[in-house]
Amino acid sequence: MIRITSKLLIAAALSLAMLALPTASQAQEEPDTAQLNAEEIVAAMQPGWNLGNSLDAMCCGPGDDETAWGNPRVDSTFFNDIKAEGFNSVRIPVSWGNHTGPAPDYTVEPETMERVQEIVDFALEADLYVMINTHHDSWQWITNLAQPEQHDEVMAQYTATWTQIADTFKDYPQELMFESVNEVGFDETWSPGTEKDHELMAELNSSFHEIVRGSGGNNDDRLLVLPTLHTGADQGDMDALASEIEALDDPMLAATTHNYSFWPFSVNVAGYPSYNEEVQNLLVENFQSQVDTFVSKGIPVIIGEYGLLDNYDNKVERGETLKFFEHFGYLARTSGITTMWWDNGTHFDRFKREWRDQEQFDYISSAWTTRSGTASSDLVFVDASEKVKDQSVTLNLNGLEFQDVRFGNVTLKPQRDYTLDGTTLTIKAKVLERILGDREIGTTAQLKIRFSDGMPWKLNVISSEDPVLEDASGTNESLLIPAAFNGDQLATMESVYADGTGAGYHDWTTFPEFWDDFRPDYEDGTIQLTKRYLDSLKDGEQVSLTFHFWSGQTLEYTVTRDGSVVTGVA
Repeated sequence: MIRITSKLLIAAALSLAMLALPTASQAQEEPDTAQLNAEEIVAAMQPGWNLGNSLDAMCCGPGDDETAWGNPRVDSTFFNDIKAEGFNSVRIPVSWGNHTGPAPDYTVEPETMERVQEIVDFALEADLYVMINTHHDSWQWITNLAQPEQHDEVMAQYTATWTQIADTFKDYPQELMFESVNEVGFDETWSPGTEKDHELMAELNSSFHEIVRGSGGNNDDRLLVLPTLHTGADQGDMDALASEIEALDDPMLAATTHNYSFWPFSVNVAGYPSYNEEVQNLLVENFQSQVDTFVSKGIPVIIGEYGLLDNYDNKVERGETLKFFEHFGYLARTSGITTMWWDNGTHFDRFKREWRDQEQFDYISSAWTTRSGTASSDLVFVDASEKVKDQSVTLNLNGLEFQDVRFGNVTLKPQRDYTLDGTTLTIKAKVLERILGDREIGTTAQLKIRFSDGMPWKLNVISSEDPVLEDASGTNESLLIPAAFNGDQLATMESVYADGTGAGYHDWTTFPEFWDDFRPDYEDGTIQLTKRYLDSLKDGEQVSLTFHFWSGQTLEYTVTRDGSVVTGVA
């Protein structure tokens, strides 16, 4: 007599179950019976993240260029960490051109295709939606579509590339989607598109659509993502894409754009150092126009890249940066648009697997579910040479309620330590005096303003005096202006000729670009006028500069370039 224990029964059941389970390849081949529609897939992708500067990097042989732009190779555990940070999708930009053979076959190197496939598998196994594309191919060779003598060659390579991608991934599940091309344009100005530009863009998108849909397998109804010209949000370009999508008459299509905020704010040029009401309204209009053009018509939208432009940590004041990300997240959430944060390794340290700027990420991730309160500034300057006075900021409650003000672990007392009149928060002089101690110039103390939800707003209280500049001499390579900042911080610089016209690299504005044209060095005590700025000045003509500081102080200065010799006078 055979005695069957409960453990044996369980083991037998598990064995039968394992035999019934499909392999990974079988799972990809079998259609998903719970097929989501385009709007449901795009909604499920929120929020998203970009694996930038990895498979889109261009340098070396197969596999080597993945690390060429400073990031490590992706391993099997990487996307588990991305998923753990709260992301539901990943965009994997891929540049194919450097790994593609000659005409007429334009064969993608097998090693490259296999590596892309391996990384896509890693991401899918981490339960992420995945989007792959043709990335820097856009400016490497696809842009040549506008040249009549190269048109057919470009289309032949584009067709061959997408034919191979579509065939490789045709049995992958619906969690994988294809984006036809990244930020392609047909001239160097990036101006709103002409009728010819839109015809070329439609040719790329329709060819991509035909190739993928004709490749069989799960590509029959895979979500396809179509960009506007430049992947921008100019109304004419969006209207052109909306017409393309209508003509294709395919319910499994999504539109994609990119957003790096209003360019003058994103790089601090033309007198836009702050995220002011004008810049905020432009972002509101940007989202609303995409809702009106696409979402309201049942076409889901993916902002495949967003952020501020490179080097913004040096160009845009910290609090103004956080206000942008907070507002951006709110508009995405309330408009139903899915967003994918551009990260080329600047944000998530792929070696240490941690955020380089945790607070910034906290603002971004908080916005996925709620708002955060902010204020008119995160900087309060207290004159170190005068009697301390009360200081006020205006709160941006963003639909929340004010909770309290804290200094370290101490909660300040209302009326005694601060007052709140409507949205005007006033910190009493005695509190400022206490937290600044001996009030040595440059001393900084931090208060936290807390609201009913979201992130606390950090208010940096700084002991300062008026900044001072000195005369300087140099060459057109660089002029270093001695500067005693005295705790203050530079916001922007105004630069004009005697007739009032703008002087500098961007002659259409009187405010040059922060960092690229002028840059403060608070540690060494200088303001550098860069070679780019100095080379652009008219020889022998005096330029009047006005330095604007965040405290509200302004300083006048003149600079003259005489050949290669430059002189500055305070």
